[in-house]
Amino acid sequence: MTPKPRLNFWQLWNMSFGYVGIQFGFALQNANVSRIFETLGAKVDEIPILWIAGPVTGLLVQPVVGYMSDKTWNRLGRRKPYFLVGALCASAALLVMPNSPALWFAAGMLWIMDAAINITMEPMRAFVGDMLPDDQRTTGFAVQTFFIGASSVIGSLLPYLLTNVFHVANTAPEGQVPASVKWSFGLGGGVYLAAVLWTVLRVKEYSPEQQRAFHGETEPAADAVPDTVVLDPARYYRLGGAIALAGAVLTAVIAGLRWDKGLYILSGGAMFYGLLQVVTAWRYGAGRKRGLVELVYDVNNMPRSMRQLALAQMATWFALFAFFIYATAAVTEHHFGSADPKSAAYNAGANWVGVLMAVYNGVAALAAFALPPLARRLSRVRTHAACLVVGGLGLGSMYFVGDPRWLVASMVGLGIGWASLLTLPYAILSSVVPYRKMGVYMGMFNFFIVIPQILAAAVLGLLVRTVFHGHAVNALLLGGLSMLAAAGLMLRVRDEPRAPAP
Repeated sequence: MTPKPRLNFWQLWNMSFGYVGIQFGFALQNANVSRIFETLGAKVDEIPILWIAGPVTGLLVQPVVGYMSDKTWNRLGRRKPYFLVGALCASAALLVMPNSPALWFAAGMLWIMDAAINITMEPMRAFVGDMLPDDQRTTGFAVQTFFIGASSVIGSLLPYLLTNVFHVANTAPEGQVPASVKWSFGLGGGVYLAAVLWTVLRVKEYSPEQQRAFHGETEPAADAVPDTVVLDPARYYRLGGAIALAGAVLTAVIAGLRWDKGLYILSGGAMFYGLLQVVTAWRYGAGRKRGLVELVYDVNNMPRSMRQLALAQMATWFALFAFFIYATAAVTEHHFGSADPKSAAYNAGANWVGVLMAVYNGVAALAAFALPPLARRLSRVRTHAACLVVGGLGLGSMYFVGDPRWLVASMVGLGIGWASLLTLPYAILSSVVPYRKMGVYMGMFNFFIVIPQILAAAVLGLLVRTVFHGHAVNALLLGGLSMLAAAGLMLRVRDEPRAPAP
């Protein structure tokens, strides 16, 4: 077996620089999309359902892009063609989003923007697994986390900086997005494309032949690998039918009892997944054992460590999406005393949310460099669990803080948890999945980001409107508790690197 060469610092830097653009897009989205929705007329309890289009798209896009990139090789490489297409689409969406003429248009634009960012992001995660030996992957993902944190600081602060340094207007007539937000998104689109182009032009990917040599294999191409998809169609028919039926029953219950409409996403998702099992069984019986059959088979046969990671990921991302969705509403109402998007107090609070997001991302950028030595000393699992405890305490403390300036301390704790979340689960995952399926499994790992976002969108709106009586800050406390639960789940994960090829 030919070992993969270790890359130097500048090679790691170039390989991950595209994340500057990706996270610029996410930072602007996370800090400002709820503000755009409220400006265009959305009520606070309607915001979660408006966020849902993006993650649902990511749920479908990431595994498909991962599957396709696993099987791609052309003049640009294996993963880089997807970086480039995603960057072009995301940059265009960033330019259009703050100029949306109506709420429905903004929700649709979020759908397109999130899909494009996912097209760029998923292959870039797999890129680290492709390019680095196992003992260097924690460092590789830590460098990505540094870029995520550093670029998020600037992206989150942009409206604040444009308002307070360059005196760009931070208020606008009713129904119009302030110029500070529009300029921020325009600048973000340019940065996104430039950063991804840097990685595309500066990094040369390993060819399929080199990858096979690194893993001690001699097959000339992926298509020459003997078919390994063996499944029981009868079981898939039974399981799929039962899941689809359960989803249909839940849909009827939601309609009959007039529960929150966001719950239709869960029932509809169950029906879709059940029907997918049935279609997979039918295609397999017809002799079509690639494409959809491979994808569904891989979902149902994830490595054990990946399934264990999934539970911790879901609890963690539920917490994070509570923060992303409700940070603006919570801080403006609970700490600045205004829920009116036209008021100066509301817009000052919304800008302060951008500052807070810059703080936790800045902390994450610095904390990322402490993670590789800590993981070597304590193990990746225990290090991540400890960071989640710190993050959960930071997020939950926002409920108890009165002075908005002290929310900076809350963000320090959240930033530590965020740094670990973006680094260690991916380092563990890249070690336990087959290298030939690095892309598709990295894409499937996105399920455990998107599913909790769907849960958050379906459940939190109902809770804020009924149980929490419109006080969004309670959702942040619930998020902190969820992150603490994730730390406990993380301790069950077995970090077992896959066996090398003979």
